[in-house]
Amino acid sequence: MTNFSLSGISSFSSAQLKLHFEESSCRLDLTGLPDVSASPSDASDGAPGQRLSILTGWELNLGQRAALQGKLEHLQALVAAVQPYVRHLVSNHPCPQGDPSSPVSLEPRGKGHRLQLRSSQANTEPLDLQLDDAELADLTQCLDQMLQDQRLGISLPLPAPQPLRRREQPRRKGAATGWAAPAAALGALLITAGLASVIPLPERKRPAAQPPAPTTSQR
Repeated sequence: MTNFSLSGISSFSSAQLKLHFEESSCRLDLTGLPDVSASPSDASDGAPGQRLSILTGWELNLGQRAALQGKLEHLQALVAAVQPYVRHLVSNHPCPQGDPSSPVSLEPRGKGHRLQLRSSQANTEPLDLQLDDAELADLTQCLDQMLQDQRLGISLPLPAPQPLRRREQPRRKGAATGWAAPAAALGALLITAGLASVIPLPERKRPAAQPPAPTTSQR
């Protein structure tokens, strides 16, 4: 991959590529350059020069809430915070992501989610945003679309999914509870069959024998 300095980027301005991802309350725009050294076999779609391989800038617009811009490391930090947070949230165990020294942190707050973005510039207060479930879902959808887009040639290392710890896993009923209803039905059937074999059935009464009718002799 060819690296370009800031002075060299202007000479390739005509070759700039833009990727656009949008949901109801979120819009993500990426701007960059293709890797001119890539061979046709390197492009998954067979079109060299159509993959954004060098990121020159990105902008995240959250409606009227905020418009964010940053570098590649900030985009990586955003993905690294949102993806694990949503995965824990779906498992009904929200877990804060990031810390006060991270460029991006995400944690539960009230009925929503607190998204903090910290600038690399000194003496700049972090941007504090409160997202509801719909806004977080839109942000997640935009990031997912970006990560799955074949036109994106930038490596965005994602944290490996980690299984929930034992204390984080939702309580599940034991196997005995799951088998209780079938076992009870089977037990009732066996008890009924056993009682039928032990309790004698009532004897059928035989009809009383009728006395023979008298016979008359004719003379």
